Amino acid sequence: MKIKPEQINKIAYLARLTIDKSEAASYANTLSEILDLVEQMNEIDTDGVEPLLHPMEDIQRLREDVVTEEIKRESFQKIAPKTKDGLYLVPKVIE
Repeated sequence: MKIKPEQINKIAYLARLTIDKSEAASYANTLSEILDLVEQMNEIDTDGVEPLLHPMEDIQRLREDVVTEEIKRESFQKIAPKTKDGLYLVPKVIE
C-alpha cells in the first residue's frame, strides 16, 4: 500500500503530532513498508496452526500457597504516631 506525504501530514494533524514537512516523504515510505509487511503476513495461511499460549513451552513449577509470615499489625501500630480502630491516622493532604 503506497502512502503519500500528504496523507502523512493529515495523519499527523489528526494525531496532533508535529512533523517537519521535509520528513513527510520519509515517514510515508516507512509507513508504506510497514503496511506492505502486514499485507504479506495476512496472506499467510494459518489454518491448523494452534495459537501460542506462552513463549516458554516449559511448565512452570508452582509453590504451595502457605503462610510464611504472621500479621504483626498490633506491634507496628504501637510505634505509629496515631491509630484508631486498627487504622493509621495521617494528616489531611487534600482540602
